Amino acid sequence: MVRDWRTAGLDAADQALCRYAEKLTRDQHAVGPRDLDALRAHGFDDVAIHDATQVIAYFNYITRVADGLGVEPESFIRPWGEDVHETL
Repeated sequence: MVRDWRTAGLDAADQALCRYAEKLTRDQHAVGPRDLDALRAHGFDDVAIHDATQVIAYFNYITRVADGLGVEPESFIRPWGEDVHETL
């Protein structure tokens, strides 16, 4: 999933959520009612959609702040997907 959520074997609901997250991240102006309806069709209610949107937007925000200020990752945090045994 780290490299490409499309090949991670996710169930249909998780794939729909990832599609939404990707669209909100890459082309937020194109997100509309049809995108929310797609999530609802997979069992997400409005509270879950709201919460997911908040988390997605927060990660987009904080990443842009860090990138804009040139913040380097903490040295004690392993890159996402790195096996813990690789660093021991």
